[in-house]
Amino acid sequence: MKLKEFDKQKTEKLKGNLKAVVFDMDGLMFNTEWLIKYCWDVTGREMGYENFGDNIYNTLGMNYNRRREYFLDKYGKDFDFEGFTDRYREVSADYLAKNGTPVKKGLVNILEFLKENGIKMAVATSSSRKYAMSKIEDVGVEGYFDTIICGDMVTKSKPDPQIYKIACDNLDVDYKNCIAFEDSPNGIKSAYAAGMNPIMIPDLLLDAPKDVEDMLVAKLEDLDEAIEFLKKEIL
Repeated sequence: MKLKEFDKQKTEKLKGNLKAVVFDMDGLMFNTEWLIKYCWDVTGREMGYENFGDNIYNTLGMNYNRRREYFLDKYGKDFDFEGFTDRYREVSADYLAKNGTPVKKGLVNILEFLKENGIKMAVATSSSRKYAMSKIEDVGVEGYFDTIICGDMVTKSKPDPQIYKIACDNLDVDYKNCIAFEDSPNGIKSAYAAGMNPIMIPDLLLDAPKDVEDMLVAKLEDLDEAIEFLKKEIL
């Protein structure tokens, strides 16, 4: 599926029935995946590893525990994952303190659009509650969301559907009447397995495997384009 393409059959089923939209956070709401990659590179070099940030391509959508499993499996059980995490978060905090949270194009526009149309909203992020709320509150968009579910509030990581099911249950809406905005294959799989309608807005990964792209309702360039898509095809 190329950018701007969509599945007409899927949009027809959803048309007029949209009740809620659930947003991933890093790489979707905020331009923070590239920042994490940068911080991993910096921290990795300090620990003696080169191109350490490339690991992010294999961990997109994972929560803390699942990422820990990945790193220990790849670098050995003696890898200091906790020390690495503490240090890269220091690097990240220093950057954000100087520059603020980088917001994705169209974020506030689509939140306003959905609010005006009476569509419920939630966040389903693999990031910790502390980290997620610091970014959401820094940008000042917390008031748009009816519920915010984070990686340390669930027992299973994306691609498991648990986080999306909890988000929809908290919104009191049927999964099939919800759209999930995602940028990663793990997130798309999670939303699809929950019975939702995933829309991909690519970030670090421009393409997903064919079987993952087949799960999509649409693949769009940014959140501003998503507004136009919703106007024409869904609402």
